[in-house]
Amino acid sequence: MLSPTDLILVSIIPSPRDMEIARLLGWYRIPLRTAPKVLSVDYLAFYQPSAFGKRGAQIEFIAPVMGHELASRAELLRDEADHPRAHEEYYKIQIGALEKLPNPVLAKKWKRLTFLYTTGEYLLEAKTLNDLAVKDDERKLLWKSLRERAENSDLYKADLPAVELDPALLVALLGIKELETNYEGRIK
Repeated sequence: MLSPTDLILVSIIPSPRDMEIARLLGWYRIPLRTAPKVLSVDYLAFYQPSAFGKRGAQIEFIAPVMGHELASRAELLRDEADHPRAHEEYYKIQIGALEKLPNPVLAKKWKRLTFLYTTGEYLLEAKTLNDLAVKDDERKLLWKSLRERAENSDLYKADLPAVELDPALLVALLGIKELETNYEGRIK
């Protein structure tokens, strides 16, 4: 269950169909081009917009994050192979079982939301989306935690072979007139 120190990414879940995918298949998608900077969080909290009718304009469910990978929209939604964004990359966030919040977090004045970082403590105590905003010194601590997560994330630690780049080739490829190098000849 959610603890006060957990890092939370509040994310819009555009439609009831997307909620069913999350519930039944255990994943949620975020377009790479609009994704937040850090995906290494403990939980996703799902903001339900007006597409949910009477259950819209609120956060009703959360899910633990198990991992993430890149996939095309066509790979994720095979029945939408002709979609205009079918070949765009998306993060596929693997999630655990959906958990219903004891009390939904209502939108009140906020009606549009894409992503928002918060903590378990704020989410557990929030009555409205405005209550999720982390303030002052706690905000600095939140961003420090997110940066540490990003630095330690496997997403940024691909097992790629070390490649020595010839600075002259790089200059030619990038069309740079001069390239500053350090004492070992490496690019700064």
